[in-house]
Amino acid sequence: MPTTSARLALGFAAAALSHVIFQGALGAALHAGNLVPELVWSLEPVPPFGVPATVNNMFWDGLWGMLYALLEPRLTARLGRLPGGLVLGLASLLTFWFVVLPLKGAGAGGGFQGTEVAIDVAFDLTFGIGTAMLFWVGSRIGIGTLPRHSSTLTRSS
Repeated sequence: MPTTSARLALGFAAAALSHVIFQGALGAALHAGNLVPELVWSLEPVPPFGVPATVNNMFWDGLWGMLYALLEPRLTARLGRLPGGLVLGLASLLTFWFVVLPLKGAGAGGGFQGTEVAIDVAFDLTFGIGTAMLFWVGSRIGIGTLPRHSSTLTRSS
C-alpha cells in the first residue's frame, strides 16, 4: 500500500514540473506566434516575499498536484487518466477566474476578454494533462511505492 506522503510528493512534483514543461512549452509557442507578450518562465519577483514568478507558480501548481494525487484513483477509474487531468485543469481555471482574479481586484474572469479566455483555458487544460501524464510516469519509474492502476480502482456497477 502506498503512503499518502509519497502520493502527495509525487503529485506536487508532477504539477510543479507540468508548469515548467507543459505550460512553458505552450507559452513559448504562443509567444513565438505573438499571442502572449511574455514567456511563462520569469524571474521577476512576486510580492510580498520577492519570490521569482516561476517559482511562485510552481509552488501553487504543486499544491494543485497534491489535490490531484488524493483524487487521482477516483478520477482515473471514473474518467480515465487524461480526462481526469482535464478535470484538474478545469478546477484550477475556475478557481483562478472566480477566486484569484476577484481577490486581486480584476473581477470574475478578468472581464472575460475573448483572446484571454482562450489562452487561460489552453494553459490550464495543458497544466492538467501534463500533471496527469507526469504523475503516471512518476508512479511507474520514479516512485516505487505507488501502485499500478488495478481492477480495484474500477467503477462498480
